[in-house]
Order: sequence, then C-alpha cells, then structure tokens
Amino acid sequence: MDVSQYLEIFIDETREHLQSLNEQILVLEREPENVDTINEIFRAAHSLKGMAGTMGYKRMQRLTHDMENVFSEIRNGKMKASPKLVDVLFKGLDALEQYLDVIVNSGDEGTEDNEDIIKALNEILNEGLGAVSAPAEAAAATPAAPVAAAAATEAVAESGVKPVKLAEHEQSAIAKALSENLNAFTMTVYIQETCILKAARAFLVFKALEELGTVIHSEPSVQDIEDERFEFDFTVVLLTDKDAETAKKKVENVSEIKMACVEAIRPEAVASATVEEAKEDKETKSVAQKESAAPAASAQQKTTGKPVVNRSVRVDIDKLDDLMNLVSELIIAKNGLVSINTTDVAGLRESGFNEQIEYLERITTNLHQSVMKTRMVPIENVVSRFPRMIRDISKKLDKKMELYMSGEETELDRTVIDEIGDPLMHMLRNAADHGLESNEERIKAGKPEVGSIFLNAYQDGNNVVIEVRDDGKGVDVEKIKKKALEKGTITPEQAATMTEKEAIDLLFRPSFSTAEKISDLSGRGVGLDVVKSKIEALGGDVEAKTVLGAGTTFIVRLPLTLAIIQALMVELGNEKYAIPLGSIQTIEDVLPSDIKYIQTKEVIHLRGNVIPLIRLRKILDVPADDVTSESLTVVIVAKGDRLAGLVVDNLIGQQEIVIKSIGKYINNNKMIGGATILGDGEVALILDANAIV
Repeated sequence: MDVSQYLEIFIDETREHLQSLNEQILVLEREPENVDTINEIFRAAHSLKGMAGTMGYKRMQRLTHDMENVFSEIRNGKMKASPKLVDVLFKGLDALEQYLDVIVNSGDEGTEDNEDIIKALNEILNEGLGAVSAPAEAAAATPAAPVAAAAATEAVAESGVKPVKLAEHEQSAIAKALSENLNAFTMTVYIQETCILKAARAFLVFKALEELGTVIHSEPSVQDIEDERFEFDFTVVLLTDKDAETAKKKVENVSEIKMACVEAIRPEAVASATVEEAKEDKETKSVAQKESAAPAASAQQKTTGKPVVNRSVRVDIDKLDDLMNLVSELIIAKNGLVSINTTDVAGLRESGFNEQIEYLERITTNLHQSVMKTRMVPIENVVSRFPRMIRDISKKLDKKMELYMSGEETELDRTVIDEIGDPLMHMLRNAADHGLESNEERIKAGKPEVGSIFLNAYQDGNNVVIEVRDDGKGVDVEKIKKKALEKGTITPEQAATMTEKEAIDLLFRPSFSTAEKISDLSGRGVGLDVVKSKIEALGGDVEAKTVLGAGTTFIVRLPLTLAIIQALMVELGNEKYAIPLGSIQTIEDVLPSDIKYIQTKEVIHLRGNVIPLIRLRKILDVPADDVTSESLTVVIVAKGDRLAGLVVDNLIGQQEIVIKSIGKYINNNKMIGGATILGDGEVALILDANAIV
C-alpha cells in the first residue's frame, strides 16, 4: 500500500517530536532527576519509533529504538543522564533530523546507518546497567525484551495454537456463544520475521477478524500489540458464525503473515480455563501512528521524487467557526443584493443598495481579519530550536553563555515564519561568536563570566519586532571603517564624514566581515548581508545598535501578513501607485520655496528633521506634464529611524489592497513590491518604501 498520503502528517509530527526531545534533553542535562521530563522524553521517543516503523523507515526506527532503550533505563532508575550520554543523544537527534531532511527531499530515508551513534548508545547502556545491577537483571529490564517473552516458554499445542488464560467474563461469553450455535476459536497468528511493521500487520489482522465476528481476548493485550511489545506471533479468541477454514484463509490473506493456526474451543474446555488479567500500557500513541497504521507499507514501496513541502497550519476550531459564520453572513449579504436588484422602486433600490454595500464591507473586513488569524503561527515554532543551538556553540567555542527568550507567543504570518528562521539563526550565531567575549576577557572586564544573549519578540502596530541583543564587547566602529578602507568599500573622505550608524550599516554589505580568523561559525563574509536581503524580501527591515564594551542589538521589523494590506493610493500623471500604510509617517503640503539643497540634493526641514525629497516621477520615469501647482504633496515614509519624502501628484485615498506577485516577468530594482487590481480592473503597482529609502 502507498503511505505517501500520510507523509505530510509524518513530517509535521516528527518535527514536533524532535523539537520536544531537543527541549526536554536540555532540561534533563540541567535536572537529571526530573521525573516529568524523563517521562516526556520517553513518550516522544516511543511515538517517534512507532511512526518511523509504520512508515517503513527502518534505519530511523532502529536509531530511535536504541535511544528509547536508553531513555527507558533512565526512567526505570537503572542509569543516570551523564554529560557523555547527553552529547550522544544530541548527536542522535541531529542524525534523526538528517533522516527527516532526506525524507522531505526524496520521500526516502537514505542509506546512512549511523552505526557510530548506535554503538556509542549501546556502550553507554551497557556501562550504565553494569554499574547498577547484575547483567541478568539488566537484560530483564531492557525494553527490547517483549512482554510476550514469558508466553514463549509455554507449551504449544500440536496444532500450533498457543494456550490462553481466560477471565471469568470471557468464559461466560464463549459459553453463551456456543449455546447459540456460534463457533469459538483460539487462533495463533505468526508474522514473517522479515516484517518491519509488526503492529501494522497485527492491526490488519484484527480488522479482518472483526469482519468475521468478535475478538474477545488477545495475548499479548491489544495495547501491547499496538505498541509493538510482542514477538512475531500473538493469540486471539474469536466468536464467529463462520468455520475455522474461512477464518484461517481470511487472516493468511494479509500480507507478511506466515501462517494462522486455528483450534476450536470445546464447551468442557471453557470451564477449566484460568484467569489472568491482561497488562495495560498507558503510553500514548501519536495521531500519525494511528492514522497511518492501516495503510502500512513495506520499505520498497515508499514513494521517491519531489520534495515534500510543509503546507499545513494547525488552526483553533473557534477560528474556523468564526470563518464559517462570516461566510454565512456573506451569503446573506449576496442574497440581499440580489433581492434589491429585483426591487421596482428606484429610490428604495438605491437606499437599500447603499446599506447592503456597507454591510458587505463590514463582513469582508472581518473575514479578512479572521483569515489572517488562521494564517498566524506563534514565533515559538521558529525560536524553540535556538536554545539547543546556543548550547552546542557554547561547547564548541568554550564560552559560557545563556540564551533568554521572551515573547515566543507573538504571532506572525505562516509565510513569514517559514523564512525568518535562517536570518535569526545568523544573528544569534553572530552574537555568540563575535559579540560575546571569551570567559577570561569577561572576568577581566568585570562582567559575569556567563555571557547573555536575549531574543525578544513583540507586536508593534502592524509590525512584529524581533530583537537579538548580547551583553558582549559591542562593535568597534573604527575597526569597521579600517576594514572597509582596506577592502576599498569606502574612500578615506567617506570614512572621515561617516556617522556611527552609517559605519554599522557597512556590516550588512555583501562579503563584509571583521573576523580575524575564519571559523565554522563565522568570518566567511556570509551572514548579515543574507539576513538583510531575506528580511527585506519579506517587506521588513533590520538595523543594528551598539555600545562599545556593553553589547549590540539587532532589531528586525516584519509585517504581520503579506497577503492583504492597507495602502495609500496615489497618482503620478495618469498612473496609480500604492504605498503601504505601515511605512507612512505623515503627509505634508510643501511650498517650492521650502525646498533646500544639501550637496545638490533636495531636502526639506520638517519639525527638527532634515528629510531628503524623492521625486517619484523621476525615478519611475513617468512623463512630466506642463501643469505647475503652488505646493507639492509629499508623503513622509520611514525605514527604521530614516525618513524620506516621496513627492506625488495627487492623493486618491486609503484602500485595502490584495498583493499580487509580479513574478519573474518584470525585472525591477526592488522598488516595486508587487501589484494590486483596483475596483475598476486597473492594475496599480505597489511601491516598496524600504527599497526607495
């Protein structure tokens, strides 16, 4: 069977479990005795193993199984979480993430066996168990030993059917069935030893038997079978109106079933059966395991090909209810407009039409907000992987550091969330490598030995602001200028007149790095320019602030959503343009006499600020007309703390617009952020104020 339809669920859930394991193992490293954390780790590893097995990813299942063995012994108190073990566990998680990346790109897990990690895990397991208990006891405690092991020593009937121990109520059910001329069978099902999906095969057997009658007893228990805690056989008691041969054939038709042995239960045997309570396992199963158990597939049948793109968003049911209600309102509004259209009296038609248009406008605004909310995802989805990254960097650089995060619940549009991870990672690595001093330097400077990195997110109007701050040495502006002069990026004259902010902005230039030596983390001149271009591609901006000796702060501003925005519509000649409202500070009427010149460039002096003027007609190549006006209409836009005045011909007004991508048909120098279709069908281009400034 084809499991490709379950691939997205598997990828989503695997990512969640891996992230949970990363977070919980970090806690375990600090608190080795934390029982809740140990249980949470075991549950995540157990679910991950089951999911990988169900999907047919054998290597991933094997590695997770060995990790689960270790977690099980920690949970049983047989061994402790040593620093050495934590390092190996993190290597194991990295290997699982690599498997997942290969699965995302090809649908297959690849050929890497990670024998070194498996060997290290088993060595630590043997050392830990040997230190605590005798080898025999350790062997008994190993989770790989199946629950059904005890049953294996029991005598097997000549027919191949293993004996079962029935409870009193089960005996009564059999006796009643026999009195009603139904058949009662004990059936032992043997699965091929090459099968890698035992639980899935057992599930299909149970499904086949339920079509014949009722399964009243199972050894091992159904829960144990579902959790794969059994050898390659299990025994059930079936009540049915069919004969033994029909039941046998039905089960043997399930793929990878070696054979099914059936024996009829006689009335006299029921009375002598003994009672034993079935063991229960309270381990939870993930949604993916349950949903994908039915269409189980062998490893050879997995699909390969194009990458799987994660396109799902988990939505609160209340948000979907709101959407449903609003769509209902939309239908009512449509019906209202239809009925008005059929009204005979012109005056009534006009007044009713205006009312319905206002009603429709209210609904579409609410609908837009609701759809936006369903697309919103907490930023926690991105930042939750950073504590682990900082831990690894701390060990690699031999610097003591701690990451403090706040505002993880702040929400961003899903498309922004998918793209913002890499830029934030670059900035955090930059803070850890460049920003923070070595342990010795910090002590010498009178600072705490442990460096601090802060990641803070919060909403500010229609934007989300993310700050990455460190308490390190700060940026040496003179060093930047010196490096820029060496590279020929700036001239000595520019260096002499350059402000501190302009000097810091040089860090965002391509291939610019102040690192004295190249390391795995930084110094290759790739990083901050990538950060800047990615963030600006999302309609945001990034700036840096620094205090020498005290630290550096990177401030990223991002739009809440990329789909629908409020914009100011303006005219240039016969052409219409949209300027996003989030970029606009004020709109001013400026007299030609108020325009001054600095280095041959037009500026205006406005409330204590000197603001450069940008004549949009000129840069957008709009033909000039002969009409001269007494004053200029200037739209003041901001990028960070930099302002500019865009000179336009006319203002049309504020409008809610839907952004449409221009695609690759038109090459532009980033000034055009997209296009929108106006009410009359005309296309208006959207100006990117950031790029213009």
